Amino acid sequence: MRLSCIGCGPGDPELLTIKAIDRLKAADIIFGPTSREGKQSIAIGVVEKYIDKEHQTVRALVFPMKKDKESLVEYWKKNASEIAESVYAGKNVVYLTVGDPSLYSTWAYVFKELRESFPDIEIEIIPGITSIFSFAAEAKLSLAEGEQTVGIIPACYDIERVKNTASTCDTVIFLKDGRYFGKVIHMLPDAGFSNDSLITIAQDVSVDEQTIRTSALRELQEVTETGEKYFSIMVVKKK
Repeated sequence: MRLSCIGCGPGDPELLTIKAIDRLKAADIIFGPTSREGKQSIAIGVVEKYIDKEHQTVRALVFPMKKDKESLVEYWKKNASEIAESVYAGKNVVYLTVGDPSLYSTWAYVFKELRESFPDIEIEIIPGITSIFSFAAEAKLSLAEGEQTVGIIPACYDIERVKNTASTCDTVIFLKDGRYFGKVIHMLPDAGFSNDSLITIAQDVSVDEQTIRTSALRELQEVTETGEKYFSIMVVKKK
């Protein structure tokens, strides 16, 4: 009995690995996360061109976008049980996640529940290209050279903790959630970033709606709200 978790990458279906596509085509049931009932799963949308809707079953599993983990435990347990039930029925099962399964992914919680409650299920994890590296390729940007250090920080949490982490890095990659980027930009001088530090912000990396823009920190000093979407990425490099 085997379950395959597939990293779908940042959004471009052509960025899936060959192994991911092979597992998708062999699947009987394909699961993907969504933030609420009735909303399309972004991960399922990415791989749609590879799905045979006449012969494959596709199901969206709800993972509400909340910070309170205790309130999410029941969703993790329920979703893990539904996946396990399909595996025990002898089906080829795939679980999808945007980006890579190992980075800020709903998969981490599903995996933990599966390991604890269904340890006999064999689990295969297929990595995906993250928005970080797709972004760097599109922006023609080197994230680090030589002895430079890189930090990956969720922007939507404790700003003091964000500042402390950012102050120790030469390049900082901010994810989760673009709507908080204005607060982060305002904090950067206190974290040791000079006015000529470069800030590159992207939305909808690797798809047709993609936007990328680069500014010096001084140009954004007065920004309090950048208007970015949740799925945005911001990279700041010290000068």
